[in-house]
Amino acid sequence: QVQLVESGGGLVQPGGFLRLSCAASGSIVSINAMGWYRQPPGKQRELVAVISSGGSTKYAESVTGRFTISRDSAKNTVYLQMNSLKPEDTANYYCSADLAYSDSADVRGIHLWGKGTLVTVSS
Repeated sequence: QVQLVESGGGLVQPGGFLRLSCAASGSIVSINAMGWYRQPPGKQRELVAVISSGGSTKYAESVTGRFTISRDSAKNTVYLQMNSLKPEDTANYYCSADLAYSDSADVRGIHLWGKGTLVTVSS
């Protein structure tokens, strides 16, 4: 069994800070990339940030300069540090990962999604 477990969501005031965490667990062989997506109420899911196995990062224009994605390879964990939060950042945040895992005697590649964690930015 492989899964992504997210944590860190909650209620924060505008201008505040939050750090989201996402840990991949199971018989993981390798992780190609991990990222964060978000879905505001009534809107489409959108990419927030992604980090590759080589450490390169990409960010949505709306969060550039405020959010930082990072990885802890030893823990198979990705983080999203969110600073200067705005009400428009309110959304369900989803962790994703492209990875390879062991299944019996073979290795399979999959794209995983976490269940999501709610971030609410409001006074």
